[in-house]
Amino acid sequence: MPSGSPTSGVGRVIAGRYLLLNRLGSGGMGHVWLAHDRRLACEVALKEIVFRDPAEADEREARVARARAEARHAAGLRGHPHVVTVHDALEHEGLPWIVMEYVADAVDLRELVDRRGPLAPAECARIGLAVLDALTAGHELGIMHRDVKPANILLAPDRGGSPYGRVLLTDYGISVQPDTGETRYTLASVLVGTAGYLAPERATGGPPTSAADLFSLGCTLYHTVEGHGPFERESHLAEVTAVVMEEPGPPVRAGALGPVLRAFLEKDPARRMTAAEAEAALSRIVTPQADAYARTQTDLGSQPHWSGAQESPVPVAPPPPPPTRRPVRHAVVAGLLGLVLALAGVWYALAPAPGTTGRKAAPYGDTVGLAEPLRDGDCVLADWPGTPFAGTPRLALDPSCRDKAPDGQVMAFVAATSADEARRLGPARCEERTREVRERLADVRGYAVVPTGAGFEAAGRRTACLVLGAHGPVYGPLAGHRKLGSAFTDTSNMQKRDCLDTRSNRDARLVSCSGPHDEMVVGFTRLPADVTLTEARTESDAACARDVPPGDYGFDPSVYEAGSWTGAGPWKSKTHAVVCTVRKQNGGTMEGDAP
Repeated sequence: MPSGSPTSGVGRVIAGRYLLLNRLGSGGMGHVWLAHDRRLACEVALKEIVFRDPAEADEREARVARARAEARHAAGLRGHPHVVTVHDALEHEGLPWIVMEYVADAVDLRELVDRRGPLAPAECARIGLAVLDALTAGHELGIMHRDVKPANILLAPDRGGSPYGRVLLTDYGISVQPDTGETRYTLASVLVGTAGYLAPERATGGPPTSAADLFSLGCTLYHTVEGHGPFERESHLAEVTAVVMEEPGPPVRAGALGPVLRAFLEKDPARRMTAAEAEAALSRIVTPQADAYARTQTDLGSQPHWSGAQESPVPVAPPPPPPTRRPVRHAVVAGLLGLVLALAGVWYALAPAPGTTGRKAAPYGDTVGLAEPLRDGDCVLADWPGTPFAGTPRLALDPSCRDKAPDGQVMAFVAATSADEARRLGPARCEERTREVRERLADVRGYAVVPTGAGFEAAGRRTACLVLGAHGPVYGPLAGHRKLGSAFTDTSNMQKRDCLDTRSNRDARLVSCSGPHDEMVVGFTRLPADVTLTEARTESDAACARDVPPGDYGFDPSVYEAGSWTGAGPWKSKTHAVVCTVRKQNGGTMEGDAP
């Protein structure tokens, strides 16, 4: 039976030591599993080689050798703070497995950008410095990565609690040491790397070099700050052609990072920015030089898209001259005059501005447009000025949380001691507070509604943390704001571990998992763009059985089977997301059956 079949799934023990717990993801060479190391009593990640097509057997030897090379190269960087550690390489039933560090709560950079939108240039520069450090360490050993891209960069919480503080380069699967004469385990007719991230000299058959890795890093940072790659096209061939023949589009969000991107993306490797130059340039963006006469600020172009208007730098006033002695009469007159001026200042500060009626400040600014602060559970409609999640949306409330097909809901708040702290830390803290909810839903993103300086007190000194549909409405309340027994109007707000009372093939109710229920949501998949909603309702069960098999979640395949739910919302948004469930084959109810 080929590797990757159900027998290689959850519960299998590899090499008598590693118990597979669940699948973390899949890539070009196979699956990555979360596993328990029985000998050391800790969790590790295992990469499994998978041959999905019998035709791939001709390449088996090359791919097995490539996996060994990956382990050897990554092990050479063992202990580097920005490289995923490889612990061991072993063979099991004739195929290699790579034992790696398990990075808890990690998200790859591509997924993060898809979920949150483009990152601030200063944050991109921080990530770039970390990846550059990892690449440079490899280059010093003669190891070229050859596949630097957002999907191969992991972000994870650090010890200080920052949700994306750790930056880790992973997947040395196609790396090579060109100066050692080692065999290159790739077909001569196949480009090695990812089309839109290849350096032009690599796309035209040139050798792997450190400069080529830096070009790929430039493409990666461009994607991170702009939301799309510099050579993103409709096909791989078009992307390779663009890399060689076309200049990247001018970045519009990059701010201070723009000149660095241009230097990274020079077609001629001899003119391309070096690692030392890149380190200096990125460091200046992460830590701007202080101005002796002004409050230090990051370049305005380097602020996150959720930031409000920034205050201008405030010059430091020179110290006042020493007081001179005056006659007592003059001092009394001056004191009375000062008192009058002070009282006038108080009156002016408290009086309404000309042409106003004493309107209090909008908590989140005039662009957001809410007159009152958001409350927990408020359902909102988001009207974006252009591309969703770019810029600041105008928000309105949907009191019923159903009538107007809400775009999302307030799920949490984070307090701050000042408007500046809310602006700097609110978005990252909201990401952490809403992480669990977002990971349980198929197609959502987080968004932080940050109070302005003038509206900070009116907002209750808090940033509101929203969860919004990534490509359309959520059609109802989310997570703990839903009531047991309520019917789902669409699948968009179904989440993992929901238990369902199925009354018909169009009527599902949310029920407690501790009581009788017909199905449990275990995950999601997507159907191709050419599948209609009507076709999806007949094809989705098979898609879920293939992509989200119940056996991967500990359900006995002889007792349980895959089910699915489709809704109009994902087809209107063109995401074609399908909710995958598990149910009993005999149609019986489930109660206390979850593994």
